[in-house]
Amino acid sequence: MFETIRKNALTLAIFAVITTGITAIVNFVTKPTVDHQTALQQKNLLDQVVPTDMYDNHIQQECYVVTDPALGNGKPHHLYLARKGNTPVAAALETTAPDGYSGAIEMLVGADFHGKVLGVRVIEHHETPGLGDKIELRVSDWINSFNGKVVHGADDKNFAVKKDGGEFDQFTGATITPRAVVNATKRTALLIETLPAKLSSLPDCGEAK
Repeated sequence: MFETIRKNALTLAIFAVITTGITAIVNFVTKPTVDHQTALQQKNLLDQVVPTDMYDNHIQQECYVVTDPALGNGKPHHLYLARKGNTPVAAALETTAPDGYSGAIEMLVGADFHGKVLGVRVIEHHETPGLGDKIELRVSDWINSFNGKVVHGADDKNFAVKKDGGEFDQFTGATITPRAVVNATKRTALLIETLPAKLSSLPDCGEAK
């Protein structure tokens, strides 16, 4: 009986080694393709929040890490810097709206350094289908209402949903979700406005790993 157990254990061990080896080989072979596709998807998202005609650098390669309560939590967020002729002109910054109806809403906000919002995209959320999910571009073009809007300081009452006296539409039966996105966009745009003076002190994404 012990001999049978030993043989079975040996067979399982050999099988595990072979399986692990095959998995490692597959990962090694496919990793460049996966990384390339991931980079393309990221670039496409960045292009939606910072127009490509604004900059001439490799925006994905100018990645910095920002940690600030204005971004919705204490976690590090990635900042992608756009330059024109080596002069910083805009940035795309990951941010979080912590007060969504069904939890945190992860976003990417593009803005110049004068309070002008260039574009906003929702990266991840858990809002109610048919109500709060209108923050997604595939469901509604509401998110494009931020394009070109300027935040005139922290006390700008126009940069709010209409129910709060602002200019942005809320959704029928769902005000909490758009309010969270509008407020997060406002906070993030104001933070981006302050970043040129802080760039030299920000760690780049490679250093932060």
